[in-house]
Amino acid sequence: MTDAPRRLILASQSPARLNLLRQAGLAPEVIVSGVDEDAVTAPTPAELALALAEAKASVVAARPEAHGALVIGCDSVLELDDEALGKPADAEEATARWKSMRGRAGILQTGHCVWDTANKRYASATASTVVRFGDPTDEEIAAYVASGEPLHVAGAFTLDGRSAPFIEGIDGDHGNVIGISLPLVRRLLAQLGVGITELWAPAEK
Repeated sequence: MTDAPRRLILASQSPARLNLLRQAGLAPEVIVSGVDEDAVTAPTPAELALALAEAKASVVAARPEAHGALVIGCDSVLELDDEALGKPADAEEATARWKSMRGRAGILQTGHCVWDTANKRYASATASTVVRFGDPTDEEIAAYVASGEPLHVAGAFTLDGRSAPFIEGIDGDHGNVIGISLPLVRRLLAQLGVGITELWAPAEK
């Protein structure tokens, strides 16, 4: 009889992150941190993404219900013109964002933090992926913004949703753009002495 894998908690309400972890054989619980993202600052977009991820993971790791579990916190921002772009505030901002991004490239920065609450240790790092945007027309941008999708995602775009036809390509880990870099999660777990295969959920028979 094999031991059950350790509890894994995702400190994020992102369905995309949860889905990627599940596709990789993991079965995380979800506990949303409630961190005030506007209160977190950092000098660069990459450092901001990391600070947010560390804040979210730390808050959840400190909760009694997370005792003994591994906690993963993530946060993404799009770096464009040295600015960190998160979720647009409204449709007008999303429209302006897309008009400024089209035909250009940005860097999707995703901070990752893994807390081992059993040993009170954590490991963290930021993954960076270059995103090359296409040249959607004003009409296509208006239709996309009207769908509501860009209002709920960092950078006002998704690689696995309605804006996929407007993205020419990426340089780096596609999962990082969707929300979580599985190779980086594996490396962070390894730093904490945990093998990712130890966390695989039992295969269904």
